[in-house]
Amino acid sequence: MKKLSSTPDPLDLLIEWARAGQPCALATVTSTWGSSPRPAGSMMAVCENGRIEGSVSGGCVEGAVIEEATTVMHTGRPVALSYGVSSDDAWAVGLACGGLLDVFVAAVSTPTHPQGTLPLAMLEAVAEKRRARVPVIIATELATGACRLLYDDTAPATSTDLDARLAARAHDVFETGRSLRLEDAAGQATWFLHLVPMPPRLLVVGAVHIAQVLAPMAQTTGFSVTVIDPRTQLATPERFPGITLDTDWPDEALERLGIDNQTAIVTLTHDAKLDDPTLQFALGSEAFYVGALGSRKTQASRIARLQEAGFDAGQIARIHGPVGLAIGAVGAAEIALSILAEIVAVRHNKPLGRVSGWA
Repeated sequence: MKKLSSTPDPLDLLIEWARAGQPCALATVTSTWGSSPRPAGSMMAVCENGRIEGSVSGGCVEGAVIEEATTVMHTGRPVALSYGVSSDDAWAVGLACGGLLDVFVAAVSTPTHPQGTLPLAMLEAVAEKRRARVPVIIATELATGACRLLYDDTAPATSTDLDARLAARAHDVFETGRSLRLEDAAGQATWFLHLVPMPPRLLVVGAVHIAQVLAPMAQTTGFSVTVIDPRTQLATPERFPGITLDTDWPDEALERLGIDNQTAIVTLTHDAKLDDPTLQFALGSEAFYVGALGSRKTQASRIARLQEAGFDAGQIARIHGPVGLAIGAVGAAEIALSILAEIVAVRHNKPLGRVSGWA
């Protein structure tokens, strides 16, 4: 099995900077208008040396947030920011209208820069859980910056009323997948429950030409991508630069990787020896999307084999095959685009058209 690193995200870079002794801060969107390109929970990491990663607004308030983050790095005191974005400014970043945007900025606390309120050890724990694909919430008291971690098994009945309330709302966050602010009786925001997102994951079976386009395309849209193919002459770093490669047999790789409800699986091999074990494993998993390349004739043969293997109509109906949206795609690049578009549509529960089949 060969592995290559993926593009770093704000949390990973924030930890890297803090470990290197650089003052740094994390800006997190805590609430926003409905048409915002960056929902609550979006992050932007800011380093004293001028580096940033991530976004909180799509561009219209980034400069102001960076200035505030620089101050927070030196004082250690977190700050809750509110921005009224005019319709003109909103239009400039692709929004239909203006609105309100709330951002919380906290400095990272390290042995060399202990004044921050966001402990490096906590961020490392979050990163470890995320690598293990375990959902976790950073609960932050907005007045002080004090924070704690909450997990999906957080008990609803705990030692204090506050703990019980946090646990109850954390359950809502885990259920809906959306970060939220916890307000007091007067309607004032007191805590922000930030569900740290596991990156959606795309597992592509078949290191073929379409995969060479699909993998980096999915990566740029935020997916963590792994290409799986035991044919080592195809699954090479030269053909898939910057993409994680796994050269185990697909069913073995899928079992080892663990499939959760943020995982999409696409098989592109046109080879039943690889496709069938992949689909049989995928149909028994929590994957939110299962797709298979092939013509309608190929799909019909595939269905017959799955039926013989004991899969019922409901299970088989989970397969998006022929794979991709019906956009008249021709060639590897357009087919990859149609596949990724369908994956995104399914992830956001948006029913769209289907392809007529690939030869």
